[in-house]
Amino acid sequence: MQTMKITSAKFIKGVVGADTIPVDGIPQVAFIGRSNAGKSSLLNSLTSSPKLAITSSAPGRTRQINVFLINGSRYFMDLPGYGYAKAGFQTLDTLGGLISWYLFESNGNPTVVIIIDAVVGPTKDDFVMLKELERAGKDIVVVANKVDKIKKSQYKNQMNKLSEQMPGHTLFPHSAKTKTGIMELTNRLMGEG
Repeated sequence: MQTMKITSAKFIKGVVGADTIPVDGIPQVAFIGRSNAGKSSLLNSLTSSPKLAITSSAPGRTRQINVFLINGSRYFMDLPGYGYAKAGFQTLDTLGGLISWYLFESNGNPTVVIIIDAVVGPTKDDFVMLKELERAGKDIVVVANKVDKIKKSQYKNQMNKLSEQMPGHTLFPHSAKTKTGIMELTNRLMGEG
């Protein structure tokens, strides 16, 4: 199997409304997860661009859909987090509407990468999002992020537990810190299959 490599990543724009999603036929990959699950760190890790997506220890930093063109052949869509954000009720409502519109009503038809915290495991919000994506027939990739924070002695048990909690989905372990899983995930997201 040929190993894919991300050689270029370019910020295109921030999308805040329905009319500005790219519709040029380039495949889209959407990154979603609860706030602070590590979406931006994952994007930076995959693209080897430490400052591509802005990371923050404060949850809810991403307030729009950030569009990145990868290798000139894929759009990576960095969606706002769900489940928690230090924002007013109106802002959270708007963000939820934007996420929902993009994933379920737009013409983007993305592969959806749902990112869960490997230590915490899937939350109620993660399960709700997963069920909605399954119901809509989306191509779903599940990333167990921050695996470097699991104790070595508990790693296998924790990964088995996560797999059991999300049946029918291949789990991709990832760590931005140790670079775990980057090759496998890049192949899955950038390959034709």
